[in-house]
Amino acid sequence: MSEYFIYAFIYLVAAVIAVPLAILFGLGSVLGYLIAGVVIGPVIGLVGDETTTIQHFAEFGVVIMLFLVGLELEPKSLWAMRHRLLGLGGLQVAGTAAAILGLGIWLGLSWSVALAIGLILALSSTAIVLQTFNEKGLTRTEGGQNAFSVLLFQDIAVIPMLAFIPLLALPELVEKARHVTQQVADHNEELSLIAGLPGWAYGLVITGSMALVVVGGHYLSRPLLRFVACSGLREIFTAAALMLVIGVSVLMTLVGLSPALGTFLAGVVLANSEFRHELEANIEPFRGLLLGLFFITVGAGINFDILFSEFFLVMGLTVGIIVLKALILFVLATIFRIRNSSRWLLALSLAQAGEFGFVLINYTVQNHVLPGSIGQTLSLVVAMSMLLTPLLFIFFEKVILPRFEQTSNEREADHIDEQGTVIIAGIGRFGQIVNRLLVANGIKTVVLDHQAAQVDNLRKINTKAYFGDATRPELLHTAGIEHAAMLIIAIDNRDNAIQLVKYVKHKYPHLKVLVRAFDRGHGYLLRQAGADIIESETYHSAVEIGAAALRVLGCSPEFVENRQHTYKSVDAELSDALYAAWKSEAGEQERFDNNYYKLFIDFEERLKKEMAFGREDVTARTDPQGSRNDSEPEVAEGKRDH
Repeated sequence: MSEYFIYAFIYLVAAVIAVPLAILFGLGSVLGYLIAGVVIGPVIGLVGDETTTIQHFAEFGVVIMLFLVGLELEPKSLWAMRHRLLGLGGLQVAGTAAAILGLGIWLGLSWSVALAIGLILALSSTAIVLQTFNEKGLTRTEGGQNAFSVLLFQDIAVIPMLAFIPLLALPELVEKARHVTQQVADHNEELSLIAGLPGWAYGLVITGSMALVVVGGHYLSRPLLRFVACSGLREIFTAAALMLVIGVSVLMTLVGLSPALGTFLAGVVLANSEFRHELEANIEPFRGLLLGLFFITVGAGINFDILFSEFFLVMGLTVGIIVLKALILFVLATIFRIRNSSRWLLALSLAQAGEFGFVLINYTVQNHVLPGSIGQTLSLVVAMSMLLTPLLFIFFEKVILPRFEQTSNEREADHIDEQGTVIIAGIGRFGQIVNRLLVANGIKTVVLDHQAAQVDNLRKINTKAYFGDATRPELLHTAGIEHAAMLIIAIDNRDNAIQLVKYVKHKYPHLKVLVRAFDRGHGYLLRQAGADIIESETYHSAVEIGAAALRVLGCSPEFVENRQHTYKSVDAELSDALYAAWKSEAGEQERFDNNYYKLFIDFEERLKKEMAFGREDVTARTDPQGSRNDSEPEVAEGKRDH
């Protein structure tokens, strides 16, 4: 028992030291985990033979990750991405496998061996890519969305690969290991629901299993989770969430399907559940820990003896695979009209081999498709390509992105795959506060902003935002404005804000429009355009500063609150009067100016009378000489400017 504690301590110490250092130097957590594994494994030798066993356990982190990804997707969102899923993903897998097949035959390999290698290396690392996307805020970018589609297709493609690969078995390997094959078959039969079944029965079992996941997830999981939630014990709900994920994984394994695919499907089914956020909160810590453990085992599992003895072969194959896959992905991105930095992000992020490659390598060796020596070399190539992936992201961030920063605002608008109750146009200093308040209270928002750099920065702190011009009708339509309850406008361009209010109130009169005004004149124009609620960006903060000044000068909190209320009431009446004057005297500038200033003077007198009670005490306390400095009234410039 103590041996397991020692290994656990070693892994945790390596992660605690290496990962913060990697993040400090801008390398990312994934590379930190991989380096930690290399240090405690091949370099120091603190861990060894148990690494493979732990890796099989840690792969459950990938399963949990895909369950959480499924929770983020509604079925209609999955249907909306079908073209990218089948087109881009299908062509990537087929194109990569075909290219490697051709190269393998040219190098003298048999076509079956070359095809098996092509299928293995066509897959990319879902764990590394999605983890890095989340850390760097790239998930919602155009490149990130397309990369996710490709990864999802690859995970689905593992299923037919598992069925097809045994057909490529080499006769000489089959004869050599006939006895071992019988033992493996007997063992698999004990852990399989499909061993020995005819084709039609196998199809029924597969269909029934998928139907059970969908129907059970929709109709059975909700009553179960509701029953568990009634206990009020958080740990029991966590246990129930893990039970669902593990149960689906076991079912998929018994019928020969990918556990990751099964849990992803279960997540999609539960995406509309009222327990979605609770499930995410309870399972998220397990995902992070297990993925970290998985990355450490990848680094610790690198066989440096084989690497050094075949260094140029392994590194040549690794770099060659990365370049080949990146080239294929770049061409496909061009064909599918993925532009600018998103094209590079797609190509570089998916250029490595993936964790499912380890599974397929073992599977091909067990089924006598590949010799063991080739399997060992391929395992090193997969591991080294995963080890180099964080460097590709650094290259993208430091070299590729700066090239597009000057023209970033000319890139195509992001693909919006969600809709919300509230659409927020503009996510600057003003819009961010509004969005945080709404999201914190469980209100679904869709945020649009035309500043690409701002959108990218917000994604780094997990604030969902889409790049695009909110004044474009087609973008508002994609964001679901027909079904939204409210539009909040916080864009910097005054004229665009006014035109947006006019368009929306004309096209969608039922929609409530709340808008930020820069000054009184801008507020008048917005009010004339039909905005329902208008707030000045400085009004409330200025009133709060004035109130804070009174408190610092010795006024009681009750007195200050009363004066705030009085000021706001009088100012509201003044605003209505000023707007009426502004609206009725358009074009008569001299008369307007006279009336406008007169209204401000009346406002000052009215304010003095309303606040006269108790003011002597305040004056005596704060200014013994009774001196004061009247400030000039705020003057609306909307008449002159517009």
